[in-house]
Amino acid sequence: MARRPRRLRVPHVDHPRGGRSGLRRRLPSWRQAGGGALAGCAVLAGAFAVVYTSVDIPDENAEARRQGTVYYWADGSHMVSVGAVNRQNVTLADIPDSVEHAVVAAENETFYEDSGVSLKGIGRAAVSIVKGGDTQGGSTITQQYVKNTYLSQEQSAKRKVREFFISLKLNNRRTKEEILQGYLNTSWFGRGANGVQAAAQAYYGIPAKDLDPSQAALLAALLKGAEEYDPAGGGGNHARAVERWKWILDRQVETGVMTRAERDTYRTFPEPRRAAKPTSLGGQTGYLVDIANKYVKKRSGLTDKDLARGGYKVHTTFDKAKVRQLEHSVRKVRERDLDPKKRAEDRHVEVGAASVRDDGAVVAVYGGADAVTHFANNADTAGVPAGSAFKPFVLAAGLQHDDTLTLESAFDASGRPVKVGADSRAPVGAPDARADRGRRPTTFYDALQQQGYATFTQLGRHVGLEKVKELAVSAGLHESSLARLDKSFPLGTSTPSAVRMANAYTAFANRGMRAEPYAVTGVSRDGEEVEGFEKPVPRRAMDASVANEVNTALGAVFWNALTADRQIDALSGPGMHKTSAGATDGDDRMRSAWFVGHAQDATTAVTMFRTRPETPQLLGMQGVGGSGSNRGNVFPQRIWTEFATGRENPGGPGRAAGTG
Repeated sequence: MARRPRRLRVPHVDHPRGGRSGLRRRLPSWRQAGGGALAGCAVLAGAFAVVYTSVDIPDENAEARRQGTVYYWADGSHMVSVGAVNRQNVTLADIPDSVEHAVVAAENETFYEDSGVSLKGIGRAAVSIVKGGDTQGGSTITQQYVKNTYLSQEQSAKRKVREFFISLKLNNRRTKEEILQGYLNTSWFGRGANGVQAAAQAYYGIPAKDLDPSQAALLAALLKGAEEYDPAGGGGNHARAVERWKWILDRQVETGVMTRAERDTYRTFPEPRRAAKPTSLGGQTGYLVDIANKYVKKRSGLTDKDLARGGYKVHTTFDKAKVRQLEHSVRKVRERDLDPKKRAEDRHVEVGAASVRDDGAVVAVYGGADAVTHFANNADTAGVPAGSAFKPFVLAAGLQHDDTLTLESAFDASGRPVKVGADSRAPVGAPDARADRGRRPTTFYDALQQQGYATFTQLGRHVGLEKVKELAVSAGLHESSLARLDKSFPLGTSTPSAVRMANAYTAFANRGMRAEPYAVTGVSRDGEEVEGFEKPVPRRAMDASVANEVNTALGAVFWNALTADRQIDALSGPGMHKTSAGATDGDDRMRSAWFVGHAQDATTAVTMFRTRPETPQLLGMQGVGGSGSNRGNVFPQRIWTEFATGRENPGGPGRAAGTG
């Protein structure tokens, strides 16, 4: 007779627990809890062993095969390659102990005792990734070295896990000295410098072996983020660098690698030398790359460090022919109309310009004479008062928020808005549009052509300065560039960049619609597209009727300005029938001159000002270009005309009569 198969006996688990009631019946006993914990630990230990065994240390030579980041013109042709690795490896014997002490004190105090990983840092990064945030700091020097040398810069949980296990293995196979040496040779210090040797040259012009403890502390501070701690950067960089430099020196005293007496000898901040750009970024190229990089970092989360590591392909919106034409136009007007050898007022003159297409694409900029020698990007830097070129935003706010107002409205003697009538407009192209001032109230239309300061001060007060500010921001001006809301606000005390000014004016020409300015259409690396570069969607900045009315008035500004400077004949080309512009005039007391004109589906803003590198305040414009230049206001419109037409300007020097 066949034997019946034996039944598998399953151990009885007393749960819910017999002989218990209520909550105690559901809770496991201490034996059950302990057994479960041991089982869980065994599973985790097994999983840890499996992963540890399966993760290999990659080939570190892959780091040496990095490529530059390549930038392309809008037509797809090559513009420039940036980021070829600037690094010279050195041994610890060629690196002062002070550098080692500063770096360890700043980045990983327990470096010589730890296992190469920080569980706290890993946990914090994991939680941040799960929540969808950025990865957090807290990595050990070993982990940072692994990320620099063996892994990509992607911010993902998978990469952090690999980093953890590779760091453990590397810590078991290499000495701490080897790891520290590798870290110092692969870390990013900003200014295109990979490694401490390149950093010492970039910041102090000396080899790493000659760094003193004070200089070493500053270089160690840069490891926290050169974009925020390079003293030459703006936005509070210098103050942050000084504070961290002090903290690193103090930390070395606390950890016992520096005496208090030695610390007290370093009380003067070791100012680095001026940053220098590679010659490949000369002319306008450096400014274009600067604008492209800002946009890439804003839209993708990539950093200067990531871009400098290379391998990226950045496709820009910049039109090569238009960039060259804009540079040529500035140079021609400067050489023809300014003479710094004869007139002191013509010295220290700067120009910034930007051309933005109706869909928001930045097609051309002029950032200065040469990005290698003049670092500030005049096209994308706030700081130059807009003056009367700000008036259209005040007018638009008035029309937007008070539907009883029109271009023919004016303020009577008591300050109340009244309608004067369309037949009272000053004729376009009149030799002096101010001839009948005082005979009637100045309409908004005429106030835009004339100096009209009182009218716009009243209009700002009537509609409310907060509403003027809101409309300017809606049109595209950065809130941070707008001035304090006082009685001078409507007169243009705000300081937008040329890029933002050009972009904001597109709303007037496009029936109140505008798109955020964009400079990059796509970024890829190793054949994979980086997300975040979809074309900005146009949004409404103001009612279409408001934009149309303002644009009508701006058309008169345009023709009055160019008629006065005898430039009308140059503007008979195709597309010029759609022209409109805003400008500063000779009565403006701001220390700047602007002309913002729209033609051929693009708006171009040109600004001129005077400044010395060592003086933060702008210099006066009185007398620039001679007595007939109306405080230099004729020159931005001449540059604009030269750029828009590509032809010789017929106005010539000294032929200007104001910009209305």
